[in-house]
Formats: sequence, C-alpha cells, structure tokens
Amino acid sequence: MINSADMVKKVFTQKSGRVETNKGEVFYNNLFVQAKQRLSDLRAQEPLKDIDMMDIIESEGVNRRDFLKWVSATTATLMLPPMFAPLVAEATELMNRVPVIWIELQDCAGNSEALLRSSAPTVDDLLFDVLSLEFHETLQAAAGHDADKQLEEAVHHFKGKYLLFVEGAIPMAMNGQYGTIGAMGETFHDHLIRMSKDAAAIVAVGTCATFGGVPAAAPNPTGAVGVMDLVKGKPIVNIPACPANPANMVGVILHYVLTGQIPELDSLLRPKFAFGYRIHDNCERRAHFDAGEFVEEWGDEGAKNNFCLYKVGCKGPMTFNNCSIVRYNEGTNWPIGVGRGCIGCSEPDFWDKYAYERPMADAKIKAPTGGVEKTVDEFGLGLLTATAVGIGVHAIASAVAGKKSGEGEEK
Repeated sequence: MINSADMVKKVFTQKSGRVETNKGEVFYNNLFVQAKQRLSDLRAQEPLKDIDMMDIIESEGVNRRDFLKWVSATTATLMLPPMFAPLVAEATELMNRVPVIWIELQDCAGNSEALLRSSAPTVDDLLFDVLSLEFHETLQAAAGHDADKQLEEAVHHFKGKYLLFVEGAIPMAMNGQYGTIGAMGETFHDHLIRMSKDAAAIVAVGTCATFGGVPAAAPNPTGAVGVMDLVKGKPIVNIPACPANPANMVGVILHYVLTGQIPELDSLLRPKFAFGYRIHDNCERRAHFDAGEFVEEWGDEGAKNNFCLYKVGCKGPMTFNNCSIVRYNEGTNWPIGVGRGCIGCSEPDFWDKYAYERPMADAKIKAPTGGVEKTVDEFGLGLLTATAVGIGVHAIASAVAGKKSGEGEEK
C-alpha cells in the first residue's frame, strides 16, 4: 500500500511537470561554436534597419548595467549556460538582420497591444524597435492596395528568410468566408497558406493562433482553428496565452538569431524555455495550497491573506506557462498576484475547459484519470489529486497534438 509521502513524491515528480535544462558539456560547446559562426555570418550582412540597439537603450534611460542584467536573465530563460551571455548580447544588436512579417487574422489584436501598451519600455519592448518588422497591419501607415503591395514586396524580397508571425485564429466554416483580408478579399486560410509557403519558420502568437482560442469556443460557429491545424511541412512555434507575453516572443526571435534554429519545443509546439513548467510549481501561493489554506469565496479572510485560489477556480495545476516568473506590465504583476485565479489561457480549449470560477473538482468534465475529488476537503490527499489530474490533462493534450503534428508531416 502506497503511503502519503510516496504519493506526494510521485505526484510532484511527474515527467510532464519538469523539463531537462542541462544537456551536457559537449552539447553546449558545440552549440556555442555554432552560435558564434551564426552571429559572424549575420554581422557580415547589411542591416535591414539602420538602428543601433545600444543607442535605443540609452535614449530610453536604460543603463549598461540594467542591460547586462537583462542579458543574464534572458540567457538563463533560454536555458543556456552563462558562457552564452556575451553571444546573447551580440544577438540583440543583430536582430535587425532578421526580417519579420506579422499578419493578423481572426483576433482582437491583443498580442500587438501587449507590445504597444508599455508605459516604460523594457529591453524586451525596445528590441522590437530594432527588429526589422517588414509588415504589420496595425502598426503600418499603408492601407488597401498599398498595403498589399508592401506585403508582396516583402515576401518576394525576403523569400525563404523571413519569420512569419501569425496573430489570430483561422475560420474554416462556409469555405472560409467568415474571414477575408486585403483588397482582393482573400480568405484567412488562403492568406495564411500563401504567406507560410516562403517563410523560414512560423510563430503563432496568442492562444487564438495556436489553438483557436476564444473564437473556437463552443459552439465554434466560424469553425475556427489554429495555425498548426493547417500549415504542414514548416517549422512552427506556438506562443499561447491571452495575450502572449512579449518576453516570450523576444525569446523565440533571439534564439533564432543566435542559432538559426527554432527553440526546443514540447509536443504542443510550445518553446520549453517558456512553457516547460506548471504555473502551480512557481506560484507564490503554493505554500498555502500545500497547507490546505484556500480562498473559499471572494472577499473572505482567505482572500485577504492571499490564500490559494484553487477553490475559486484557479487552473494553475493544469496550466503550463511562465507567467509567475516573467509577469506582465514591466514585470509588475500577473493574474494570481492580483487575486484572480489562472484560467489556463495557454492550454488548448481553455475557454470551454478552464475559464470558469470553480475548481476542477466541481466541473462536469471527466478527467483522464476517470474522475477528480468531490471536494478538496473530503480526503486529505484530495488536493494533491487535483495536481495529478492537471498533469494528466497536459499529458493527454500533448499526446494528441503530437499525433496530429506527426500525421501532418507524413502527408
């Protein structure tokens, strides 16, 4: 018979809740040599945008020490050893050598807004000033036929070299007529496929672009789907969340600039450096969960004392993201930090599965294990069962996505 200590150990050492961060000396030495050559090749190229990163940083009041702190933190975030810090710093200066084309489909532009609404720009924000952003409907002045021309010229000129950022889901119902774009009325589906054809890699930004998001919520009248459901045979990076954190977008671009490759992904095509850990494992309220101290209803004594929000609907045990580490609004805070539970926005089908104010224990959703506890109080280890269910949910979703991706590659 398994004892309590063994059960706790088993639940919190599941492989799906951990990510391997050390690949060994040989791997990193080889990657270091590869990265140095990559940066040397980029430096030999003409910049696509005549802007100096250090000039931008100094003009915004970011001193050299703060920049070096950011470099060290970013190097660690990308799961690289400290010896890569000088290369990461150099990569930031060479981001103007990599062209980016950004298209918006069935979205609210929330991810673009996340970039634009900074009251005091961070280094992450400033990097987008240096980046060679060749097309972005929300930011550019051109419209109509002029915008179409600008896009076509960018695709033609940077054929095979540009990173394609996609924001928004793709409606497939009624032959895609729920979403059309441009002066010629091209469907979102056809637009995406055509733009993807000559891209070096595709970055789906936000949960709508990755998994369909809110537009795909039941009953999904527009037949909304994510990028990976349609695009095959191309490297795809998913950066879900609603909105995605700009730091994670920068991380993906920096990794590509540094190595010429997309970062290591999980089976849902999310970069492991950002989505390799559960919210629950890095939550400042985790100690209250372990102690069985919960907010029972909004405004009670538990809420005033920052107790765990699981009983009022927090889906942290089921959600993989780095919100609790990176945070939002210049690193000021995040949903749980302001007293609002996680709604699992970086997971597939989150709006139907997780976005409600009750724990999984009270949901009418059958967990992969066959069920969850009726109440957190009913059994001493019941609260641990909730965490085990979260791991199971992620494992099942990952397996399905991995199978889907594999089927697409076989075609």
